[in-house]
Amino acid sequence: MNGWNAPHLSMVLVGLAGIVIWHVIPQRRSTTRLVVQIAFFLTMSALLLDGSVTPFEPAWGKGSTASAILVASAKVLWWVHLAWALIGFVRIYLVFEHKPRQARLLQDIVVGVVYVGMILSILAFVFGAPVGTLVATSGVFAIILGLALQNTLSDVFSGIALNLGRPYVLGDWIVLGDGSEGRVIETNWRSTHLLTAAHNVVAVPNSLLAKAGVTNVSRPEESHVLTVTIRLSPTRMPAVIADVMNAALASSNIILQEPPPVVAIRGLDATAVEVELAFRVAKVGQRTAARNEIFDLVYRHAKSAGLRLAAPPTSAMPTQEPPADDTTGQAQVTPRGLINAIPLFAELTDDEKETLAATVTLRTYRKGDVIVREGGTLPGLMIVRAGIIVRERGDESHHAQVVGHLAPGDFFGETGLLAGIGETSTLRAMNHVVVYEIDHPSFAPLLLDRPEMAEELATILAARMSPPDGSDGASQQHADAKSALLNAMRTAFRAAPLRRVLSNGKHGAQG
Repeated sequence: MNGWNAPHLSMVLVGLAGIVIWHVIPQRRSTTRLVVQIAFFLTMSALLLDGSVTPFEPAWGKGSTASAILVASAKVLWWVHLAWALIGFVRIYLVFEHKPRQARLLQDIVVGVVYVGMILSILAFVFGAPVGTLVATSGVFAIILGLALQNTLSDVFSGIALNLGRPYVLGDWIVLGDGSEGRVIETNWRSTHLLTAAHNVVAVPNSLLAKAGVTNVSRPEESHVLTVTIRLSPTRMPAVIADVMNAALASSNIILQEPPPVVAIRGLDATAVEVELAFRVAKVGQRTAARNEIFDLVYRHAKSAGLRLAAPPTSAMPTQEPPADDTTGQAQVTPRGLINAIPLFAELTDDEKETLAATVTLRTYRKGDVIVREGGTLPGLMIVRAGIIVRERGDESHHAQVVGHLAPGDFFGETGLLAGIGETSTLRAMNHVVVYEIDHPSFAPLLLDRPEMAEELATILAARMSPPDGSDGASQQHADAKSALLNAMRTAFRAAPLRRVLSNGKHGAQG
């Protein structure tokens, strides 16, 4: 038998074939790669065992030079296949966990350890190098390098700790101890990248994250609790004020109603009743919109109930003693005052506002009353004076879906008034409701003279008819709805002269 021993040569050829086939298989087929790698590793192990070659024992120059080269090559290839098989197991585990990106740093560490172990094993068992001495010598250089790269190594090991502990994963919104916050979009060896609310990317060193307190607002889910503090003059009993604040929270279209919002009286003195409102939003990105809506609703409901805002405790303004509770009645919001407060009527002259207010009819509804059903029409434009109206869609017998609320200052009934379209939802009184009605004959001339009012009404209607998810599809649906409503309004007013419009409005009011 010559130096080119057939069993030893077959070991080398099998090892090289495994490398070639492993590279031919696409990376996306990680399972196939692992199976092929394990098959070649087992085949090489069987060949080495059959050839009496022990890969973890150094060879001491037995046999010819050619045979020694083949044996050494076979052992090197065996160690390479062993390393790749271990790496394949790691990657398959990450795929099964469905979190390959979050564990990227951990994967890199394991792969690095496997390759270092493979190289040291080859040096020790194939070439007989004194690995112990090599490691001891390299330790001196490691100390020098560690001192030079102290900050970088701190970030690296902090990144390892964060990845193992997993206080956050990609996509989570986190808040740091100094108030900085953002959504995690990338983690690497040295830093974690956050996408802030201003749509900027901030790279935070891992060592800083490990030392600072991190609040993960996406766990266990992304709903987020907000609190706002309101100070009101003590002109009414605290229980009445709490009821008004509860009504403001219940009329919100953004905050979550389950679990229910909380109203807490935090303080009471001669100048103010301090109220804390706690409520929850579905997503962190809704915080600003929710706060704005709550402040707006608190103002409207307080105005409707005759409550006044109190000056802040640090204000230098002279404190006026509030009237006693028994002499304070509910402030009367007149039709003219309500018309002045609604932006839709801002362009009207004082005479037009006065004429419009003179035609207003007062209507009241008890809790649970249906004001109009889905598809129905109303004889005029309705403005909410007090109370909450809930908008529902679907069959009442099968749990109608709540799609929104109307609070004091909101209006409805314009769909039938303007375009002959039935209401898109059923309107029901959530509590005692008072509305002002402006009939069709009084409102139609204003729309004919002021097309900008019709366009603003169409915009409001389109917003109510479009899904509130903020997606591109919703934006397009909003634009289409607005265009369709404007066309319907133009068609309705072109098809009939003003006197016919007025006549139809009178008949509708009588009906």
